[in-house]
Amino acid sequence: MDSVQVGVISPPETHVAEPPVARPVGRRRIAILASDRAFVQVLLNRVDRLGWQALAHEAVPPTHELLGQRLSAVVVDPEVLEEDVFTFIEHIGKLAPELALVVVSSGSSVRDRVRGLHLGADDWVNKPCHPDEVAARIEAILRRARRATSRLMTTPSVSGELEIDMSRFQVYAGDQSLDFTRREFEVLRLLAGAVGKVLTREEIYEQVWGYRMAHGDRSVDVFVRKVRQKLEKASPAWTYIHTHFGLGYRFEPAPR
Repeated sequence: MDSVQVGVISPPETHVAEPPVARPVGRRRIAILASDRAFVQVLLNRVDRLGWQALAHEAVPPTHELLGQRLSAVVVDPEVLEEDVFTFIEHIGKLAPELALVVVSSGSSVRDRVRGLHLGADDWVNKPCHPDEVAARIEAILRRARRATSRLMTTPSVSGELEIDMSRFQVYAGDQSLDFTRREFEVLRLLAGAVGKVLTREEIYEQVWGYRMAHGDRSVDVFVRKVRQKLEKASPAWTYIHTHFGLGYRFEPAPR
């Protein structure tokens, strides 16, 4: 490609981050961090047809500038990252747990993709792939998030010694704010939103990860254990998550 439309892809040496602006209601903003200009251009066209606004960068802006763009989703090719992609996934997940994150990479292994999804990526697509597929995957992630948001309580939920603010991705035990990754919070939010109900591992996986759980996958157990440890460390006088062996988990606060 001999030339690039101004404002579509910003070369690393001349990129100036766009200041945060208010989004019209329903208007999605997508950041595309990739250097494959042909791929990016097709994805930009597809996103534009969906009525979304896209910001494309060949170099990754500083984190505060990236998140200051009030994004709904980020598409990232690991090739443009200065840091390890897994570090990037964890970092973004902690700072902006509500942000949809899709990784598009060449030659990644199954092990890498599974690790990325476990750390908090919402999807991981291997190249070669069509930009229309990537756009459709983003749309599906945002649609699931919109459905989940519509079911959230508008006021914080108090459970035992915990205060869970579903819409702000925040959990407090007394005056202490608890630190959860995006995926951990989504597991907690799902369980706490169904107090007293046993959720199977398959139900939890499909609701949180968005896919059918593969046979032998222990991701749900791993994340529930992490959530339980953090809750019990901050609130040791209470038990919050109960295990139903061979079935799943139930959230129901009970004093020890």
